[in-house]
Amino acid sequence: MKEYSFTLKFNFPDDRIDPDRYIDRLYEAGCDDALIGIGKQGCIALDFIRSASSAFDAVSSAIVDVKKVIPDASLIEATPDFVGLTDTAKILGCTRQNIRNLIFNGDTRSPSPVYEGTPSIWHLAEILTWLREDKTYSIDDSLLEVAIVNMEFNVARQWRKIAPDLQANICALVC
Repeated sequence: MKEYSFTLKFNFPDDRIDPDRYIDRLYEAGCDDALIGIGKQGCIALDFIRSASSAFDAVSSAIVDVKKVIPDASLIEATPDFVGLTDTAKILGCTRQNIRNLIFNGDTRSPSPVYEGTPSIWHLAEILTWLREDKTYSIDDSLLEVAIVNMEFNVARQWRKIAPDLQANICALVC
């Protein structure tokens, strides 16, 4: 068993619901390995350190545990996933400038941002995979694994927003 650190953010079905009423029930339902944040009205965030045989098992079991207590809650985001240069540098323990130089200075195989702007945003999994495979950086296996799984959950969540009758056509164009 490995330990995986990740955060799950959920919306309540009704933003008038008092999230305090769920805290004890979440703990009893298996979320005793999470810090629970209730700062934003209509939302709840759970910061997990969960032991499991895989990152998928850790994240999916955590989602199931939350859904046992709040069945109509919808996943907003699984993190770590979307990152900027500063986030990436903090995760890797280096400077923002170091990450910027790696990504922007002459390597055509560097990952493309999900959003190119100020600031640009990447999937952490793509940066970590690139750093490990192309730059021979030592990347923590658990971090990479959870970043990949979270990216997949977030992409799947977004994919649901595409009209079903367009999904095949869109996939044919971009896949």
